Amino acid sequence: MEKKFQRNEENFVCARCGTRVTGDGYTNHCPACLWGMHVDVNPGDRKAECGGMMRPKDIEQKARGWRILHVCEKCGKEMWVRAKDNDNIEVFAKKLEDVLLIE
Repeated sequence: MEKKFQRNEENFVCARCGTRVTGDGYTNHCPACLWGMHVDVNPGDRKAECGGMMRPKDIEQKARGWRILHVCEKCGKEMWVRAKDNDNIEVFAKKLEDVLLIE
């Protein structure tokens, strides 16, 4: 039976904004711009062949904190991920608010 979550402690440079990110084994997106890459089928397994950029589409607050809806720009896959304490949620919330005002 295959694990549904595999902890991977990896550092990376964000392909979207160039921020150097120090991974803690649960890091799956850039804390500055909230973008990520579609690299996992199950969290941490690095088995996705897509490799597309994961755009933050929505945020919501749950009992256990914020979570971010990511959408792959290449294949369209959507997935919710937990926000981290160092994520720049305020900037994303402001951008989302501006978009909603335009519509």
